[in-house]
Amino acid sequence: MFAKVLIANRGEIALRIARSCREMGVATVAVYSTEDRDSAVVAYADEAVHIGPGASRRSYLNIPAVIQAAHNTGADAVHPGYGFLSEDPDFAEVCEKNDLTFVGPPSGVLARLGDKCAARRTMAEAGLPILPGSQGPVAALEDARRVAERIGFPVIVKAAAGGGGRGMRVADGPGAFQAAYTEASREAQSLFDDAALYVERYVPRARHIEVQILRDTHGDAVHLGVRECSVQRRHQKLLEESPAPRLPGEVIARMGESAIAGAHAVGYVGAGTFEFVVDAQAGFSFMEANCRIQVEHPVTELVTGVDLVQEQLRIASGERLGLRQRDVQGHGTALECRINMEDPDRNFAPAPGTLESFRLPGGPFVRVDTHGYPGYRMPALYDSLLAKVLAWAPTREQAIERMERALEELRAEGPGVRTTTGFLRRVLADERFRSGSYDTGLVEHLIGEASDHAGESRSTR
Repeated sequence: MFAKVLIANRGEIALRIARSCREMGVATVAVYSTEDRDSAVVAYADEAVHIGPGASRRSYLNIPAVIQAAHNTGADAVHPGYGFLSEDPDFAEVCEKNDLTFVGPPSGVLARLGDKCAARRTMAEAGLPILPGSQGPVAALEDARRVAERIGFPVIVKAAAGGGGRGMRVADGPGAFQAAYTEASREAQSLFDDAALYVERYVPRARHIEVQILRDTHGDAVHLGVRECSVQRRHQKLLEESPAPRLPGEVIARMGESAIAGAHAVGYVGAGTFEFVVDAQAGFSFMEANCRIQVEHPVTELVTGVDLVQEQLRIASGERLGLRQRDVQGHGTALECRINMEDPDRNFAPAPGTLESFRLPGGPFVRVDTHGYPGYRMPALYDSLLAKVLAWAPTREQAIERMERALEELRAEGPGVRTTTGFLRRVLADERFRSGSYDTGLVEHLIGEASDHAGESRSTR
């Protein structure tokens, strides 16, 4: 096992990684930007190194600064968390060349799965079901249009180098295609410095289901069930749960087997997530693989009892998996609500500020992952995630009730501070969610219904 791990991230995930390391007796190094000098992980870690000013490209994305911090502190491994450099093959390669263990897949695997077109081809060759679409990046608008006409509308245009729900647009028909293509290309270039796009069939009323896998350097692999991630706005997840409601057990088993086959096909190492789109008939198709720990990983931890970060560290250090598939047993239901500092009444605009009051929920089987504390000033430069509130219970109905109680207890207040807490309570109260009969359109339906109701209220004044 490693003696010291540098955590190349910030916020709640940095603190969460540091806690698992402490339980394992592994020393930690936090890195921080000027904006994050008062962050919780800086106080919690064994050491902390300032790596640059607030802008991410000059701090958390500054590879030389991160590597230098690792060398100066004597770290022998780097955990990238999620986001930032977590899926950057160049960063993983630099770590490898500098005798630092990258806690994640090898750089070659990151490069292969980071190219969504290459990932589609690889998974198809491994026998995973794939949605109809282009065989690789489309060269130009007219090539993309021909693909769309061949496979039939609606289609989705995606960034080949994309991830995190960014760089994609849906075209319901031929008239909307050019705008979808242009917008996706522009966003892909801006976010990923790569305008390459591919086209695939879009599944209306789809569910977004993902499979958590672990695979070690010796070729052993397990899956830890599925997570339902369909409560999302503009492809950004707001609430997740495990297991997925109203999804047949045999479908879950086949998805797990498919994910493991995909992991074997690329020589995956570490914790990873294989994401699938599921249609109304419970047919599933591979979407993409995420080569990192996920924001929503705690729901899997609560139902399986497996600490995924500790498993990541063990695998990266060369240990064999301590689990076999028969050892993985899911119990009950877990929900995760992402508490973002955003204002749902202003189109979910960021609403950072100073937390004058921050009271966390408690009670049986409630977990909160957060880097916030009373007096904490949320920087405007980074992701708006403040906390993840989780609830577990023996049944889904009890888990929903427990989550409702937890969100009622949560208080995050201060000048200009707004959070998604109230909107998430609306999701939990919605009959479509409570029955488990929902898809990725649920949030947009709720927003539209609220807008219609506001319009009716104004018209009757």
